[in-house]
Amino acid sequence: MSQPTKSWATEAYTSLTKGLKEVDLCGPCVPCNLVLIGDYAFPLVMNSQGQVLMAASVYGRGRIVVLGHEAYLTTCSNLVENAVIWLKGEGSDNLSVGVHKSVKAVANTLSKSTFQAEVVKAFSDNVEVGVYVTDAYSIGADVKELVAYMKAGGGVLIAGQAWSWAGNHPKENTFLQFPGNKVSSVAGVYFTDCYGERERLPVYPEIPFNWKTLRVGKDFRDDLETLLQGISKFDLQDGVLASEVLVHGTLAFPIGTTESGRAFLAGAYYGQGRVIVITHEGLLGQETLVPVWKNAVRWLDEGRNGAVGVVPQLEAACNLFQKSGITSEKTKFRKDLSVFVCTAYSDDYVEEIHDFVAQGGGLLIGGHAWYWAETHSGQNLLTDFTGNKILNKMGLSLLENTIKEGSYKAPVLSQTIKDTYHFRHLLQRFAGHVYEGQKLTERDEECLKKLGGDCANFLRMQAYSCSSYTQVVSTLTNVLKKSGMPQVSESCPVKRPTDHLLLSVGTEVYKICSNPDALLPYLIKDNPLMPVSYNHRVKLQINTAGGKEWVSTGLYLSPGMKTYIAIPAEIVNKGWQVQIGCQTDQLNAEELKRAPRVHDQFPVTAEMMQVWNLWGGLIYLVAPPNAQVQEAEVIVQMAVPAPYYKSGVTTAADWARLRTAPSPWAELEFDNIILTVPSDVVRGLEHPDKLAESWNNIMRGIADLAVIPHKFPRKERFVTDVQISYGWMHAGYPVMAHTAAAVDLVSIDPKKRDLWGAIHELGHNQQRGCWEFPPHTTECTCNLWSVYVHEEVLGINRAKAHPDMTLEKRQSRAKEYAKGGKKLSNWKVWVALETYLQLQDRFGWDAFKKVFAAYHKMSNFPGDNKGKMNLYAQTFSQTVGMNLAAFFKAWGWPIETATEQKLSNLPQWRDHPMVQYD
Repeated sequence: MSQPTKSWATEAYTSLTKGLKEVDLCGPCVPCNLVLIGDYAFPLVMNSQGQVLMAASVYGRGRIVVLGHEAYLTTCSNLVENAVIWLKGEGSDNLSVGVHKSVKAVANTLSKSTFQAEVVKAFSDNVEVGVYVTDAYSIGADVKELVAYMKAGGGVLIAGQAWSWAGNHPKENTFLQFPGNKVSSVAGVYFTDCYGERERLPVYPEIPFNWKTLRVGKDFRDDLETLLQGISKFDLQDGVLASEVLVHGTLAFPIGTTESGRAFLAGAYYGQGRVIVITHEGLLGQETLVPVWKNAVRWLDEGRNGAVGVVPQLEAACNLFQKSGITSEKTKFRKDLSVFVCTAYSDDYVEEIHDFVAQGGGLLIGGHAWYWAETHSGQNLLTDFTGNKILNKMGLSLLENTIKEGSYKAPVLSQTIKDTYHFRHLLQRFAGHVYEGQKLTERDEECLKKLGGDCANFLRMQAYSCSSYTQVVSTLTNVLKKSGMPQVSESCPVKRPTDHLLLSVGTEVYKICSNPDALLPYLIKDNPLMPVSYNHRVKLQINTAGGKEWVSTGLYLSPGMKTYIAIPAEIVNKGWQVQIGCQTDQLNAEELKRAPRVHDQFPVTAEMMQVWNLWGGLIYLVAPPNAQVQEAEVIVQMAVPAPYYKSGVTTAADWARLRTAPSPWAELEFDNIILTVPSDVVRGLEHPDKLAESWNNIMRGIADLAVIPHKFPRKERFVTDVQISYGWMHAGYPVMAHTAAAVDLVSIDPKKRDLWGAIHELGHNQQRGCWEFPPHTTECTCNLWSVYVHEEVLGINRAKAHPDMTLEKRQSRAKEYAKGGKKLSNWKVWVALETYLQLQDRFGWDAFKKVFAAYHKMSNFPGDNKGKMNLYAQTFSQTVGMNLAAFFKAWGWPIETATEQKLSNLPQWRDHPMVQYD
């Protein structure tokens, strides 16, 4: 069979149910519930309780149909005939069907068709058949042959129930030891010991769906008893920064978690094998975790006492295993291993590992995903990261979220899976809350925010051919249609955990659902039509020497509005992106005034792209670092015009027309800064050229103090938003500010604008680690730019620029600091700023400029605060030609004797302001 596509399961389901209107399962036979995992297993028949009673899947080039009771082979003859036809495959002319003697009645049914049925004692009696039919109890010694037959292209029809077998084998693991599971599980279908409810069921035109099927397939208590034997805690040490793992599979479960339920150690069943993931490979070599790895290897080995192979990259882990009595060897992947230990960073054996585990092997895999996410901007962690290519199918996915080192308690074995956080369990509970009004527990509500983030990550897998994925998508889509999405705004903030969840989920479901246009009215209630422009051309002249850069288009998309963009070939597949939305802060607040994420990005991978965003937003091209493009052009098919002013390009006549453009967001682009503000605040701006002149002067002032060229390598950006990730403003690219700050940003009247905070953030962007002493100066030295610009550019005395800058308050702070013992723990923000202001009062701004210039020429800086503070004291002293050691010591700086000796030939500053407090 060829690689399944997005529609393959739908086509298979249609073939398997051809001509059927209902399936009557009300007879005396009690079926078992089937559990499905992996990418290709899908339900054929599902009862009202969400129990799967019949299923189908593929493995390798072959196919399998599984029935939840052997009697169905005769009572559901039409379905069986469809199944045999589908199992044979479209391209095969082999009409021979082998029927195990235990179900020989099937041969009579098939003899009435074109198939040639032959009753056999065992599969090994005749392996030339196109389809093999058996019950789930008569596999015997044919397991390996049957699995190999199916993988090579054969079709298997297998039927039975596991509840009676489990009753007779109470100490056996049904998922691994029940005979039928030794074959069906490799294709992701398991017989279970759970009774299935008998009903007369309609045959639906599409693959059956029920939110109740989102249950977890096992309670895992017996697994945890083995894995946690002698374990009371997990010590994550040695400076590791682990990732979080999303546990989303029906047969996946957390082993080690933080108190809030974030997993760093997890396991899963996959076929006849098992997997354990630890979210940092360094932990495999940590001595305090040796008992954990002993238990893990024992569980993965399943009693075979087989070979344990460790990849050479994990030499420390292999040495520790051998030292601790775990017999292991350094080796690349081999099929004859019992347990394979590897990292999440190599894609050399992805498919081989899947087969290895499905056929009974054990996999212990270590690795984190946060670094990959940081270094692969624009790529999808869930689909592109090697570790997830291995783990997704197994119900586990590594996330970019981090888990710090520490000691974490092992779970309590008396708790069931329902008592701990599990993605599927809580999602089912939430769906039940929406559909049937089921009451959520206090613990459930506490975890809903996490569930929202987990749903968003899960949906990014885009596993459209996977039944478990489409079941989750269908559940969330229907939940949104039934409940709607909260219409969050500044006047209508969201506080309830359920609303948090719906906001997170709505954004992601809209991106990946099959019919987003039909879903849109349930998500955005007020979405008025706006006038649009067509075939708008945007010229690109780009040189991103200053790093990744947004390129404004002056266009806006309404919520849910789609447009095509024609892209020049020279930037396709070169790291460029199209971005919709300027508010890029990810919110994590208890009260939300907007959705947590309201922008979207699309990698530029084709010369014609369609883009959209649930929340709408301004359209940008995002250029990667070190990109150089001249005279290229993009064409936006249809978009809403935005008020967009660009110095030297937009004429007064253009602006008179553009400032009334319908977009709710406007941009003003000057020589070195771009301001993104609500359009309402620029509607009355008649002279943007005067505002440009003011900001050009401000930015030149910022450059002058930093001693950098007046033309910035990348223009700074300010973006205003109804809510930001932290603070009133915060630095970065872009600088983020609350919408209330927009009026000050675009005001020309110095009496009506407050720019201290804005320049403070621009000062943050000028800070350099070599002369910063965190945490003391983090919120201090950036204020040097606020003082400088107000005095030297805006002509506003520092005492009037900010209430905390009056001489009285300055002197009071210095006095109180000295009185308190001159402790560096108290030397921060305004207190620390006074140190620099005293230097400025005495030596002027030129001294600071010369000091900053001196640092531009240095290299090999100290990494610790003490070393950096001594270097700063030395540099400033030598710059002004005066020994300032006593001054800095008076402020509590840890000035070393060696520094004092270096400065001993300079005249001392004896009358510095802190002398009075000695």
